[in-house]
Amino acid sequence: MNNDKVENLIKDYEEYAEKQGFQLNPNRAVVENIVKKLLENEEKYGERYCPCRIISGNLKEDEKKICSCFWHKQEIKEMGHCHCNLFVE
Repeated sequence: MNNDKVENLIKDYEEYAEKQGFQLNPNRAVVENIVKKLLENEEKYGERYCPCRIISGNLKEDEKKICSCFWHKQEIKEMGHCHCNLFVE
């Protein structure tokens, strides 16, 4: 896995989180692992599907599972973090 690609995506998600009023998980190892899985899903499926979601193969249904997924803001509000733990309050 290209480390530059991982680092660039982490920076992108940091900026996104900041703009949305939350942050990336402070555990760097967790963030790196999630980002690597996102990139693996992109390579395998053509999209950065959240690693915590099951890909059905139905493009319309799976559209909501592309990171940052449809549910992440509600999950952060309810649980203090998104399901995969990439974003936290």
